[in-house]
Amino acid sequence: MTVITRFAPSPTGYLHVGGARTALFSWLYARKHQGEFILRIEDTDLERSTKESVQAIFDGMEWLGLSYDTEPTFQTHNFPRYKDIIATLLETGHAYHCDCSKEELELLREQQMAAKEKPRYNGKCRDMNKPQSDKTVVRFKTPVDGSITIADLVKGDITVANKELDDLVIARTDGSPTYNLTVVVDDMDMKITHVIRGDDHINNTPRQINILNALNAPLPEYAHLPMILGSDGARLSKRHGAVSVMQFRDEGYLPQALLNYLVRLGWSHGDQEIFSISEMIEFFDLADVNGAASTFNMEKLLWLNHHYLMHSDPTEIVPHLIWHLGTIGIDANTDKSVDLVELVKAQRERCKTLVEMAEASRYFYQEFEVYDEKSAKKAFSEGSDDVLNHLKNTFAQLGNWEKEALHDVVKNTAETLELGLGKVAQPLRVAICGSGVSPSIDITLALLGREKTLARLQRAISHIQRA
Repeated sequence: MTVITRFAPSPTGYLHVGGARTALFSWLYARKHQGEFILRIEDTDLERSTKESVQAIFDGMEWLGLSYDTEPTFQTHNFPRYKDIIATLLETGHAYHCDCSKEELELLREQQMAAKEKPRYNGKCRDMNKPQSDKTVVRFKTPVDGSITIADLVKGDITVANKELDDLVIARTDGSPTYNLTVVVDDMDMKITHVIRGDDHINNTPRQINILNALNAPLPEYAHLPMILGSDGARLSKRHGAVSVMQFRDEGYLPQALLNYLVRLGWSHGDQEIFSISEMIEFFDLADVNGAASTFNMEKLLWLNHHYLMHSDPTEIVPHLIWHLGTIGIDANTDKSVDLVELVKAQRERCKTLVEMAEASRYFYQEFEVYDEKSAKKAFSEGSDDVLNHLKNTFAQLGNWEKEALHDVVKNTAETLELGLGKVAQPLRVAICGSGVSPSIDITLALLGREKTLARLQRAISHIQRA
C-alpha cells in the first residue's frame, strides 16, 4: 500500500504555524514511507476564501520547503463530483431533504439548551420524504444505533455513540456542499491513507466515518495532533506574537529553524533537539507524538535560529540574507562589492536573526549620515585624526587587501605611534562603520574594500578637524 497524506488548509487567512506543523507532520510521514503528499485547497467557503490567502499558503509551503507531489487541487473545481455523491446518498436512503427554517432550528436549540441537553437536530424531516426545493437542505441520515471508534494514532481509541451525533447538513439550500461532505469525497477519491490534522477536527471524524461507511469506502487511518498554546496557556494567536509563517520569515527566521522548532512541538526522539531534514524523515513516527497540547516558546525558537545561523553552511544563508537586505533598500544581487559568504561568517555570532544581520551590515553598502554620538565622542579624541591619517596613507599603499595584511597595518600603526591597539582600532572602527560595534576590524576592512575605507577615513579626519 502506498502511503498518501494530505494537507488541506482553507484559504481564509495566512498560513498559521499550527497549520504549518500539521503540514510538516503529514509531509514527514509521507516521505518516511516513500509515499505521496498532496496539497488540497479547501476553498468551498466562497465568502471568506481569497486569492491572497491561497498565495499565502503557496508562499509558506515554498519557503518551508514542503514540496507536494501533485499539482495543488481546489475543492471548488470538484463541485460536479460532490453533487453526484449527494445524489447517490439520497438514492440509497442515506440522506434526505429537510425544510426546517432557521427560526425553527433556533427555537429547538434554545429549548434544548434550557433543558441542559446537547443542541442537535431532532430528525423531524428524517422520514418524511420531503421533495427538493430552494428551501431544502440535504441532511445525512446518521445511524441511530451503534458507535464509531476512531483508532487514533496519537490519542488512542476514541469511541463516540451515534446517538450523540445529529443528522448533519451535507448540502445547503443552493445545492453547495458542506465541509464534512467535501472532505469525505476528496479523501476517498484521492485514496488518502492517513488523515493527519489538528484535534479540533475530532468531532468531525465520526461523522465523516459514517459517510464513508455509507459509501462503502475504505477508511483512512486518523491522527489528531494536539493544539499549540501560547505562553499564557491559551490557544496560540496573534496576541502572542508572530503566528503567520511568512511573518516569521519577515522577522528574520530561517525556515530550517522554524521547521526544527515545529517538529519538536509535540514530538520527540530521545533528548535530541537539533534535527536535519533527513533526520526528521528518518526518525519521525506518529506513535511518538504527544497527545497533550504544546506551548510555543519564542525564546527557544530564537535560540534555534541563532544555532542555525551559526552552524549552517553560509551559502545556504546567503539567499535569505539577500532577501532581507532587499527589504532595507540594498540590492545585493546587483551590488557585488561585498563577499556575502564572508559577511555571513563575520556577522552571525552577534546576530540572532536575519533582520539583525541585514541591519548590522547596512554600512557595508550604504553611507551612514551621522556617527553614533557616544562612540564618536569616546573614539575621536585629541590626536585621533593623526592616527586615522597614518592609517589612510598606509592603506593607500597596501598592495594586498586581505585581512592578514590589514591586521598587520593596524598592529604596526599602534607600535609606530606607541599607542595601545584599542587607541588605533576603535577610532578606525567608528570612522568606517559609524559606530563602535562591528566584526573584528581586519575582517570589516576586508569586506568594506579599499575605496570605501579610504573615503570614510578622510571623512572622519575632516569631521574631527572641524570639531
